[in-house]
Amino acid sequence: MRTNELYKIISGMLLLCCFLGCKRTEAGDDPVDDSVKYEISNAIFPNPERGFIKTMSVYAEGASLNITQLGILRNQNVSMILRVYYLDAFKEQAISNAQLSLIQEDMNKIRDAGLKIILRFAYTDDMEGTDAPYAVIEQHLDQLKPVFENNKDVIAFMQAGFIGAWGEWHSSSNGLATIENERKVLNKILSVLPPEIMVQVRTPSVKQQIFDNTAPVTAAIAYTSDSRARVGHHNDCFLSGGTDYGTYNNIDAEKKYISDEALFVPTGGETCPPTGGYDPTCAEGRKEMKLLKWTYLNLDWYPATINAWKASGCFDEFQTYLGYRLALTDAKFPQQATANSSISISINITNKGYAPLYNKKNASLILKNKATGDYYEKPLAADIRACKPAGTLAISETISLAGLPEGNYDLCLRIADQADNLRIRKEYSVRLANTNVWTEDNNGMNNLNLQLNIKNG
Repeated sequence: MRTNELYKIISGMLLLCCFLGCKRTEAGDDPVDDSVKYEISNAIFPNPERGFIKTMSVYAEGASLNITQLGILRNQNVSMILRVYYLDAFKEQAISNAQLSLIQEDMNKIRDAGLKIILRFAYTDDMEGTDAPYAVIEQHLDQLKPVFENNKDVIAFMQAGFIGAWGEWHSSSNGLATIENERKVLNKILSVLPPEIMVQVRTPSVKQQIFDNTAPVTAAIAYTSDSRARVGHHNDCFLSGGTDYGTYNNIDAEKKYISDEALFVPTGGETCPPTGGYDPTCAEGRKEMKLLKWTYLNLDWYPATINAWKASGCFDEFQTYLGYRLALTDAKFPQQATANSSISISINITNKGYAPLYNKKNASLILKNKATGDYYEKPLAADIRACKPAGTLAISETISLAGLPEGNYDLCLRIADQADNLRIRKEYSVRLANTNVWTEDNNGMNNLNLQLNIKNG
């Protein structure tokens, strides 16, 4: 027999064996993946720790926050306020119990309203006014340490404050507006705050000089106890033209520095009256917020700029994209599995916002039994903070189904606050920017619109 004929015979036999031995099993016996692509939504809605904010200042032993007003803000898509406490009555003495009670009462109301707070402390709102000596600041921070610890769940971050008018570090009646003294104040703040809470300073050059380091924070130290990794930026003369009233010395280099750092730390602030003919148009606002990865912006100042954005039609755009704006792109799950086995999942999330999340969140897969209504939560290892602006986070994990009974399940993704008392609050769950995904059931979840059938083996 010729070689080519023998080859054909052997090939035919192998092909027949393949058909017989590799025959597809009956439907339902092998795991078939189910995948879905998601539609992006342009809807405006609140999400924790981002967006337009309101500034609410109070003087020593003044009135606490109004819970009704906080509720109104929440309904207006505001999820965070800046609370400036003026310790004007305590420049030479300890903070009174009445003042400490005021702060705690405010924290309770913030929590009840489903908001978070940016903290700042100052002694005067007058450029000709007086602040306190360092020894008093140190005493006050020691007094505030228990307040910070007891309320770390609702503190988004803190601004360095204390020095000079408005706590903005540009002047000091006690000679504190020097790098040496600013370093002492910042280090003291970092020492009394819970380690997971970040601090903002007023200018990039101040941070660089305090740490004697011009390199931006990178992934190598991000989210660690390294002090540099805990310090972000606030610009309270944003979009004013030129140096933004002294915010920048070397404008391009320092903006690049903040842009790099803002992948890991919060940036934001407020606008100021423009200088030198500068016009903070929609295009300028969009460019700068994207470059500097702005998480929040004050609604109260500067009114002319805010009103111009409203008149020009970009206010809603900025409200939509300030901070993070996460959205599902696609997901893939098996359609069925055996009880007490494991499944491999794939979820891809993109960030359409100007900034990433900067505080840790707990991500989990929620499985809802369609017959009983019972929910089962499976924690995910993914760090949602890794979803950077214009980037995608791929979640590929193996999930144990131990403890789940036989049945049909709807699959949902929850991104919750890391604090135990807030992770069960829908106001503190991250809503994804997709159509037909968000549900307030079970404390707020994102429906993946996928199902899993679990059968006993």
